[in-house]
Amino acid sequence: MVMAEGTAVLRRNRPGTKSQDFCNWPDEPFDDMDSTLAVQQYIQQSIRTDCTDIDKILASPEGQDEGVWKYEHLRQFCLELNGLAAKLQVECHQDTCTQMTATGQWMFLCSAHKIPKECPAIDYTRHILDGAAYLLNSNKYFPSRVSIKESSVAKLASVCRRVYRIFSHAYFHHRQIFDMYENETFLCHRFTRFVIKYNLIAKDNLIVPIMVDETEADTEVEGEA
Repeated sequence: MVMAEGTAVLRRNRPGTKSQDFCNWPDEPFDDMDSTLAVQQYIQQSIRTDCTDIDKILASPEGQDEGVWKYEHLRQFCLELNGLAAKLQVECHQDTCTQMTATGQWMFLCSAHKIPKECPAIDYTRHILDGAAYLLNSNKYFPSRVSIKESSVAKLASVCRRVYRIFSHAYFHHRQIFDMYENETFLCHRFTRFVIKYNLIAKDNLIVPIMVDETEADTEVEGEA
């Protein structure tokens, strides 16, 4: 929403705003974002501008703390994965997807229980996202949005490994839903590039054949330059 000249831009979706008009205000330079939520706002702004421009979305502003940057991206991934989880409920049922699997070689136990055990895929998905939300909003590990202890940053890799299983199950067992959501958001593309960039998941464990080959090619070109 653009206000009259000389007045501030109100970055807020008013009650009754239509979905196609959400966040319809000018982009704001990162340096002008005077808020403890500036990193989150900047990431979301970059995604809204062009969700396919992954390089720009993952490019950290100069001087930005890397731990906070990784943390805020992971929060954003989990927010958007809730959208995929909601769509999966259409066909991912407890009686059809009785286990959290990806291809015939990968089956995951759910750690949300006192003793990890098999869990229907849709329940596993909910448990993963609930657990990620609990950790990422923990005042014990992440009391600040502007500075994060290295010991807390180290926990992000474990969250990445778990939430990636949602992508892998969707890709191998609900491909149409996966493709539709991916075409809208480029979420798995972005997540794959993110975890490779920061070495959060071993490449051998990135079983969804999306972006991995392209990322490796980009790495080879950069190495030759």
